[in-house]
Amino acid sequence: MEISQLFEAMEKVAASLRFPLDGVDAVRMITWSAADTIPSIDHASVSLTTRTGEIQTLAPTDAIAARADVLQYELHQGPCLDAAIEEPIVQVNDLRDDPRWPVFGPKAADLGLRAQVAFQFRADPHVRGALNLYANQPHSIGQDDRLLGLMFANLAAVALGWSRHATSPAIVLDPREEIGRAVGIVMERYQVDPERAFAFLVRISQSENIKLREVAAKLVADTAPEPN
Repeated sequence: MEISQLFEAMEKVAASLRFPLDGVDAVRMITWSAADTIPSIDHASVSLTTRTGEIQTLAPTDAIAARADVLQYELHQGPCLDAAIEEPIVQVNDLRDDPRWPVFGPKAADLGLRAQVAFQFRADPHVRGALNLYANQPHSIGQDDRLLGLMFANLAAVALGWSRHATSPAIVLDPREEIGRAVGIVMERYQVDPERAFAFLVRISQSENIKLREVAAKLVADTAPEPN
């Protein structure tokens, strides 16, 4: 995509920023974009708990993510369950061999999943959620992937109205990530908040059928200062 085409697409999408985003639709965009953007990640979902102790999956990217979540609920073990209930971040580098989940791990590997990371967010002490990210390759989730995953988890928290536990301004302050910089550019250009700026980039990615990270890279490159 040429820069001129990118800005033409941006103008087409800009009007949508005036309208409120439905929470479920926003979370669906977040899981889709996480799987599309984070290099090691192939599947994503969100797990939500309630005050009554129930847990359910929201916005899985595909049947594999949905099945992996349900397996963890049924077996009462697994990274997404631990993150949704107890730990802030839970990562496993090889599901087939990790002793923490001796039943779930091999079953997940049979689905083609080999690594996983889950990020907790919460509304109050009894209502929590987790962003679940799954990889098809073992030992593939690195530090940069975790940073991007944390950004998407914060966005999911905000989209669900749990913003007091999310650090949404931080998603535009990390200079190491092009997506964060692109969000900041859109915020400044259209005077919108981080969540709406991110949704704006996702819609361009979907409407133009190009990777979100490619949209971000082109936008950042076009707005970079000219060398002296």
